[in-house]
Amino acid sequence: MAAGANIPGTRHQADTLPPDAVEKLIAVSRRLAETADLAMVLATVIDALRDLLEADRASVFEYDPASNELFTHVAHGLSDKDRPEVIRIPASRGIAGAAATERVLVNIPDAYADSRFNREVDRRTGYRTHSILAIPLMDHEGRLVGVAQVLNRRGGAFRAIDEQLAAGIAAHAAVAIRRGRLIEDRLARERMERDLMAARSIQQSTFPTALPSPANWQIAAAGEPAEQCGGDAFDVVPLRSGHIVAPEEAADELVVLIADATGHGIGSALSAMQSRAMLRLGLRLGQPIERIASETNRQLCQDLPMGRFVTGWFARVHLATGRVACIAAGQGPILLYRRDADAFTTLPTDMPPMGVLADDVPPERTEFTMQPGDLLVALTDGYFESESPAGDQWQQERCEALIRSMRDASPEAMLQACNAVMQDWCKGAPAADDRTAVILKRLA
Repeated sequence: MAAGANIPGTRHQADTLPPDAVEKLIAVSRRLAETADLAMVLATVIDALRDLLEADRASVFEYDPASNELFTHVAHGLSDKDRPEVIRIPASRGIAGAAATERVLVNIPDAYADSRFNREVDRRTGYRTHSILAIPLMDHEGRLVGVAQVLNRRGGAFRAIDEQLAAGIAAHAAVAIRRGRLIEDRLARERMERDLMAARSIQQSTFPTALPSPANWQIAAAGEPAEQCGGDAFDVVPLRSGHIVAPEEAADELVVLIADATGHGIGSALSAMQSRAMLRLGLRLGQPIERIASETNRQLCQDLPMGRFVTGWFARVHLATGRVACIAAGQGPILLYRRDADAFTTLPTDMPPMGVLADDVPPERTEFTMQPGDLLVALTDGYFESESPAGDQWQQERCEALIRSMRDASPEAMLQACNAVMQDWCKGAPAADDRTAVILKRLA
């Protein structure tokens, strides 16, 4: 029995179906089967409900199980602006909420006599609701898809025959809406995948496609995001007389960057790419790395929301002398391996992560000289914090042991070995964080 169907003082006429009702139902069913466009499905349903039931207005509320809400942006009487009004209500509130919660058709002859009716909508719009028919929309698997609601039958209260017509439309509508929503969600996912792949391509194109190969030095660098876009960035910039040159040109200096933004994905990728862009701009303007690090920090403090930051390591290497000046902005560990002593030094942190604390004073830089056989190893925490199936992290000690065992190999071989070890350490599990590395070796 429909809820509200036996309210005292009301009477439902047991009319027969109108002569053309069956034909109209078939026509509606055909239209719903012909399209998977959700907007067209919803428009077809509300028009069919209004016309077949000889009502003033109709609407379809879709059900959002994540928030347990009913929502609609397709209904008679809603705004016709370019971005129509979206109405969201708890799935337990009002007449529509009763139909959704109880999974039964609700027929209200007098809306103002029912305590569940929300009069605020009428007061706000100036519309007067008299009778309501709310029909739960259930798909073929018995899941709630939404609620159809019809207002103000022109001949008075909704009749039993109207309930039958509404139920017939609802049975077809629920399946059509479910199909349309699934297709729309799939298309949205495909669009997102295309956008993410485009963003990945743009990000990867900002990284060096060719590394410098200066005499008496070897360099390896690579980055692998955990998702389509990563929160890491790296750069190796060749300079001659303070100016950026092409990788194949003779250089007298190298500038190296490792940047690691909190998290991963598009948002983090934008922050990391911003750091890399500011490095390039600063070098083109002839600025020292401490000024570039300081200004990058100031800009990120303005741009990033609370709780977001970028760690970074900026290094400037004089190729003839092996002299290195570097700034570590919360990035570490950065490892310096001394071949003669067969010992590692962890470089100090020179400033906090960028985007946390604005400081007008440029940081002090760390300086040292690399001797033949020495190595600089900069890996992001995607390496050090990679976990085995048992939950053990790879950590610095294992990295040092690997580098020491390969100290006479090329940086490229070391980097390949690090990546191979990651696969074995994680037993092939997908990376939980971005992995980026720069390894620099002085030969003579």
